[in-house]
Amino acid sequence: MKVLVTGSTGLVGSALVSCLAGGGHNVTRMVRAKKIRGKDEVGWDPAAGVIDSAGLEGLDAVVHLAGESISSGRWTTEKKAKIRDSRVSGTRLLAETLSRLAKPPKVFVSASAIGYYGDRGAETLVEDSGPGTGFLAEVCRAWEAAAEPAARSGIRVVHPRIGVVLGRDGGALKMMLLPFKMGIGGKIGSGEQYMSWIALDELIGVIRHLLITDTLTGAVNAVAPRPVTNLEFTKSLGRVLSRPTVMPLPAFAATLALGEMAEELLLGSARVEPLRLLASGYKFRHPELEEALRHVLRK
Repeated sequence: MKVLVTGSTGLVGSALVSCLAGGGHNVTRMVRAKKIRGKDEVGWDPAAGVIDSAGLEGLDAVVHLAGESISSGRWTTEKKAKIRDSRVSGTRLLAETLSRLAKPPKVFVSASAIGYYGDRGAETLVEDSGPGTGFLAEVCRAWEAAAEPAARSGIRVVHPRIGVVLGRDGGALKMMLLPFKMGIGGKIGSGEQYMSWIALDELIGVIRHLLITDTLTGAVNAVAPRPVTNLEFTKSLGRVLSRPTVMPLPAFAATLALGEMAEELLLGSARVEPLRLLASGYKFRHPELEEALRHVLRK
């Protein structure tokens, strides 16, 4: 397949590019126009509304992962604008461009996130569950809606709603490793909030499945089938690292340090299940958290 990937230098994007290229696929990376260095790159500047549409002709698939990090620093007004605009404006520009191509791709996998569901406590959430409230829920609704021009043109559009990605070299797990290895890790707040997670290489497998499964359109929860509470996650990570987990982070301290970001990312609860993935025949390699952590951390 000829596949275009945006966000190709991020945790998920870099792993996806390596996997696709290693499997014999022809991968093109979409990068900022000023950073083009090779023939396998296509330029764009989503903030300026600029894109090399000619470089998108003849693709079989597009995987769109680009977006401002949501976990790097407090959510100031400026930061929140970057988070939203990088997703919504970039997705709309790409979707509109794909819809006008003479030879458009057959499938557009445009990322979303389980932030769509908001803070829902212990409620079991599947793809048909309604959206929640809060900043991330609003962003995810607009993010998914921005891909509509591609869907209206006949391109199969899929939105993997991605959970907490467990990767050794980036993301949430990397930030947790130092305090946990030092024996000062612990639950956050009450520890009762649910975490819906997925191992990095499992997520790559899910994206590959979305690319080739013609029956899947719309939202697909990209999470493992066994969500856990923060307390369960804490205990599992402690066992894998052979470290105690007796230093809790009180909710007020998390909020004081990180503000709104802590309330939504650390203290919010989303018990999400991958109903549509399972129904489509996807077989999880890492359905259980502790086994997944041992695999990711090579323990």
